Amino acid sequence: MAIIVNLDVMMAKRKVSLNELSQRVDISLANLSILKNNKCRAIRFSTLNALCKALSCQPADLLEYAPDPMEEMDIE
Repeated sequence: MAIIVNLDVMMAKRKVSLNELSQRVDISLANLSILKNNKCRAIRFSTLNALCKALSCQPADLLEYAPDPMEEMDIE
């Protein structure tokens, strides 16, 4: 996976629980849990906007690019 979601890190920095964040951004606990545990395959800009607003952060605080070592290897 090349994109890492750091929602858990920002939640810890802001001392916000999953329940509290769910209420603030009006997203189900199940969907937030998927994001928090880096199991999502996509995120809507409206969701990213709501999270950034609720956590007073930038998208780069929540999303990180990490190259996949298997993609960098030339396997022939």
